[in-house]
Amino acid sequence: MNTTPMAPIDYTRDQQTGWAIFAGIMLALNGFFAVMYGLAAILNDEVVTVGGRGVAILDFTTWGWATLVLGAVMALTGIGLLLGNGAARWLGVVFAFLHALAQFALAPAFPLWSILVVALDVVIVYQLIVNWRPDF
Repeated sequence: MNTTPMAPIDYTRDQQTGWAIFAGIMLALNGFFAVMYGLAAILNDEVVTVGGRGVAILDFTTWGWATLVLGAVMALTGIGLLLGNGAARWLGVVFAFLHALAQFALAPAFPLWSILVVALDVVIVYQLIVNWRPDF
């Protein structure tokens, strides 16, 4: 039986860590969901209301456009993370933070969804800040 220890993994500059790939996929997926929600708010205002309650800050069409744009930029940033772009790391942190804040406006209408999305945004921010290789 061979008991030689395994050598540590030596990442080259072209390789991305598993956590960065995870954060990139989750950011792109979260952006896709935001785009779908934004389209629903733009195309049919009744879809985004529950019991007559909805977003109290803006009218639904304006909120839909804001969510659509933020979601598209989040998805593109997630793709940038998968490609290993260092600037996409900080953009991902900013956009995930803004998306988590935006979910508080949706909390009266969709409390469970808002909590889940905020939790996903927190995980994305955590992974991008803590588990990023500094040389990348």
